[in-house]
Amino acid sequence: MTATGTRSTTPPAPAFPQDRTCPYQPPAGYPELAARGPVGRMTLYDGRQVWAVTGHAEARALLIDPRLSSDRKNPSFPVTVPRVEDQAAVDIPLLGFDDPEHGRQRRMLIPRFSLKRVAAMRPGMQAVVDDLIDAMLDRGPQADLVSAFALPLPSMVICRLLGVPYADHDFFEGCSRALLSADTAQESRVAREDLRAYLRRLIDAKQSTTPGGGLLDELVAERLAEGHLDRDQLVMTALILLVAGHETTANMIALGTYTLLEHPGQLAALRADPGLMPGAVEELLRYLSIADGMVRVATEDIELGGHTIRAGDGVLLPASVINRDAAVYERPDTLDVRRSARHHVAFGYGVHQCLGQNLARAEMEIALTTLFARIPTLRLAVAPDEVPIKPGDTLQGLYALPVTW
Repeated sequence: MTATGTRSTTPPAPAFPQDRTCPYQPPAGYPELAARGPVGRMTLYDGRQVWAVTGHAEARALLIDPRLSSDRKNPSFPVTVPRVEDQAAVDIPLLGFDDPEHGRQRRMLIPRFSLKRVAAMRPGMQAVVDDLIDAMLDRGPQADLVSAFALPLPSMVICRLLGVPYADHDFFEGCSRALLSADTAQESRVAREDLRAYLRRLIDAKQSTTPGGGLLDELVAERLAEGHLDRDQLVMTALILLVAGHETTANMIALGTYTLLEHPGQLAALRADPGLMPGAVEELLRYLSIADGMVRVATEDIELGGHTIRAGDGVLLPASVINRDAAVYERPDTLDVRRSARHHVAFGYGVHQCLGQNLARAEMEIALTTLFARIPTLRLAVAPDEVPIKPGDTLQGLYALPVTW
């Protein structure tokens, strides 16, 4: 009740995060918030209210605004889920720094993720895809596409790029899952420290042997040995690249496959014209928006959409609704593989946009093109609503994807 005894008309600030009920649709509360305007409020698990920016133009403006910070050590930085309650205790390369330090870290890695370097990796990626599909067909006619295809592909690719033994994939994939889905900060911390210890041993081994061809070997020889990077920084950089390099793409391949199977007309268009696949990958990135909730903190007051975001205020940018802004995309809730889906923010925007986006695009394009070409009768082995969906507090995706042919 207000001071005058009348009931407040201010709509409630919906919760963040929320679970999806359909794996390729935003949670119901997000579009409802966006319908109120491009800037609103959401409530975190601990009761804190933060700004939620759902408008495409407003989000892109903020993501290049230096008054918005990614610094997790800022005491006002939002804690969105319990497992990151100790985020201020850890230096997180790339993700947790602002310029100029962020720029220094990024420049060190950019050459390995350039379009030219990714193009050179394509034959190797194609060979991995073919081998995985061969193995599926040999074991068929049924498989879990996540464990048989969507997860091992990016795991193998990032291992080759970094110089991490794929033989250890069960270990680092398990640590990654815990980091991204643990219920508590303690569980997340144990997984992080286990993975850090593993990477320390790996880096120590690389220091004492002839360098291999991986990115970590280059960084050991060129940065660590020359004192431009200390051991702990290298370990955490390796951790971020290893986890992000396989988890995000695995979710996109599995969920992209599910979504196309659920949109047979769009899949038929791709089969009729494989040249549509690069654009279809962009549309799937827009439509699925698996990293659904970029987080920042304001370091100065910012006027936006008729509101004042105060210094110290937390800011959320939910990609699943930003990427469905009707002011930018006609029929935004419709999957259209012929759409020009440029300007989406599935990889972020501005200086912090995803370093590995060229690699992710190539993996998705090769994986989906080859999968549907080689297994033309691919279909779900269970009812669509029986496919297990990941909760809203982690990367969006599927725990498993039972398929048959």
